[in-house]
Amino acid sequence: MDFDLTSEQELIRETVRTFARERIEPVAAELDLSGRFPYDLVTELGELGLMGLPIPEEYGGAGGDTVSYAIAIEELTRIDSSVAITVAAHTSLGTMPILLYGSDEQKERWLPYLASGKRLAAFGLTEPDAGSDAGATRTTADLRDGSWIVSGSKIFITNAGTDVTWGVTITARTGEDEISNIVVENGSPGYTVSAPMKKLGWRASDTRELSFDGCSVPEGNLLGPRGEGFRQFLEILDGGRISVAAMGVGLAQGAYDLAYAYAQEREQFGKPISSFQAIRFKLADMATEIEAGRALVYKAAWLKDQGRQFAREAAMAKLFTGELSNRVANAALQIHGGFGYMEEAAVSRLYRDQKILEIGEGTNEVQRMVIARHLGL
Repeated sequence: MDFDLTSEQELIRETVRTFARERIEPVAAELDLSGRFPYDLVTELGELGLMGLPIPEEYGGAGGDTVSYAIAIEELTRIDSSVAITVAAHTSLGTMPILLYGSDEQKERWLPYLASGKRLAAFGLTEPDAGSDAGATRTTADLRDGSWIVSGSKIFITNAGTDVTWGVTITARTGEDEISNIVVENGSPGYTVSAPMKKLGWRASDTRELSFDGCSVPEGNLLGPRGEGFRQFLEILDGGRISVAAMGVGLAQGAYDLAYAYAQEREQFGKPISSFQAIRFKLADMATEIEAGRALVYKAAWLKDQGRQFAREAAMAKLFTGELSNRVANAALQIHGGFGYMEEAAVSRLYRDQKILEIGEGTNEVQRMVIARHLGL
């Protein structure tokens, strides 16, 4: 792989790759087994400037571009998805709405904490009865005496309940046919966060259900114009899909790395299994598809950086890399044989972590709907 990256992008790739290998890889298995949230790693990532990589320097971020951000997420996922989704959800879903739609006062007040990684942010869209049909949100917010009174619930929300979580931007009905985005800071009266949810994968990431029982939020926490929430979250999801697509490439690359190394170490019939055509062809197919997936991700990120339309390409990248990571993780575990089925094998963790990449940020089916719409169908 030799894309024409800038010197800054190359530096980010090497910096994140080194950090992932030296700091994350030694503890990834323990984090997965214990479900322990990696506070120490998040702090270090913040110190490296990676928790606010695409946020402008004026707000305390690193001022990086989307391609750099995608590279960083890919390299983190190559080693551990739980750490990667913590960064991706905080950045694409938690912080970006404030950068894109917040007032100058909101940006100056909230972004420096978030860009530094000292505080984490979340985005609350999904509800028990509103998943793929995001417009079916039932959470309401009524404006009374200078405060929004929020009632309802959200589910499967990442980063919402850590000890360093700042708050969550939620979608809520502020009128009969009106959806708006409102920032709910942790500690707001009437706001309750559930215990961490137990998951098949991403076990060290923070996933919660949120409840709002007459939750009182200042009127000034409305994000952007009232009634613009639906348009806003569709734009947020478009950008977020680039980071999840980068996770798909990263997980596939990590699974390939493990399979490649194991195939050269494992011997059967007196020689390494990498010498058998069945294994060599699996690895060849994996490597080819990973290159194709990476090209799709980088194209979507590049289009976004150029200020051009990128929604179709982001959906294509997310769809392709989600299914790509499925194929590669499955083939990698097959190459590991019985050992790969054991919990202590790193490839088994990647195998479990993979499936959500076909569900989160819009299912494969939703991506096909988005792509078809952009094709005029």
